[in-house]
Amino acid sequence: MAVCPDLHQGYVRACQNLGQPENPFIARVLREADKNDKTRCTKGITLKIAGNNHLEPVQRVTDDDLQVLASVLSNSVFVTGLDLRYNTVTDAGAKHVAALLQENSTLRYLNLMFNDIGTSGAELIARALHRNETLGYLRMTGNKIGNKGGMFFASMLQINSTLEKLDLGDCDMGTQCLIATATALTRNKSVKAINLNRPLLYSQEEETTVHIALMLKKNSSLVELHLCKHEMKNFGVERLCEALYENSSLRYLDLSCNKITRDGVKFLAELLKRNQTLEILDLNANRIEDDGAIYLSEALAVSNRTLQALSVVSNSIHGKGLVALADAMKTNMELSYIYIWGNRFDEAACIAFSELIERGRLKPSCTDVEPYEVDGHVHLAELSHGLKKHYYWTPSCGEVMSKDANASLAIAAVSEH
Repeated sequence: MAVCPDLHQGYVRACQNLGQPENPFIARVLREADKNDKTRCTKGITLKIAGNNHLEPVQRVTDDDLQVLASVLSNSVFVTGLDLRYNTVTDAGAKHVAALLQENSTLRYLNLMFNDIGTSGAELIARALHRNETLGYLRMTGNKIGNKGGMFFASMLQINSTLEKLDLGDCDMGTQCLIATATALTRNKSVKAINLNRPLLYSQEEETTVHIALMLKKNSSLVELHLCKHEMKNFGVERLCEALYENSSLRYLDLSCNKITRDGVKFLAELLKRNQTLEILDLNANRIEDDGAIYLSEALAVSNRTLQALSVVSNSIHGKGLVALADAMKTNMELSYIYIWGNRFDEAACIAFSELIERGRLKPSCTDVEPYEVDGHVHLAELSHGLKKHYYWTPSCGEVMSKDANASLAIAAVSEH
């Protein structure tokens, strides 16, 4: 059996060779990794050097720190994942990231979310991925790469055939970049999940949604798609639904924080009656109201037996619509996760969901409400569960993999599909 090289000793030597002071946080993470030799040698490890760790002292990683770390990891075959979220890496540090992607042949997961990487850094990383044949999952979330930086990733998707999951949420991308990305995904066969949340759009014409819909008609590999905060209205939802009649691969559709009303949900309800692949639907923070909830409940009660998770949090739904959704769960045994907080509960709605939970039809971990009783009246309290519970953060201890915790794109190092 191969002997695992000592990462910490390699780091100390690299600091001396490059004339850089040691970062105590990095040193501690590497020492802990060295202790677990058996797992490291057989399965590989993910180094978690996240700058938002509140359980231990953290000295955030700088560009100079990253230069040293990249030199240590460039020849390491046992490190398969690197989590550098919430640090202070800039475009200068992106140069070292790009070098690592070109030299390391085992890194499968790289998390750079919420650093300070801009357009030129995005170009360096995207160009490195033209030749990289191992990275399966990249998170650029929250780095303000802009429209131009996003274009470099769109070009990369035309060449790279290894990347399975790409997170470009909160990156200030624009219309041109989204259209280019959608166009690239019409031919890309490797990407299984992509996050395009919160672009900067200045048009009301929904051109980007139209192009994404056209992509979905031709793409047969995408499993997970996030379109949060796209200013999407009923017209855009109709285009997406038309495309999804022809798509048999998409399992998770995130349409949260848009401008979808009951008329838009009518198209989704009709789609659910015929679609046989969609498993998770996130409509959080739209405005579907009672009529929209009833459209969904009718489709789920009578026709659909594929959807497993539904979020209608903060959708101006009153008791009538909530009771309809609860009733649908009595006949539909496949729908296991439902999130309803932020709507307008009356006692009938409280009783309906309380009964689902008490009878075991709805597990407490699979919803975001918990019943309690005061003076003979049933009420619902909020639980911190949801499809995006761990999108921006994950617990420092333990793994979070189930649907009631979050989407796979946010927490799993590589695709399960």
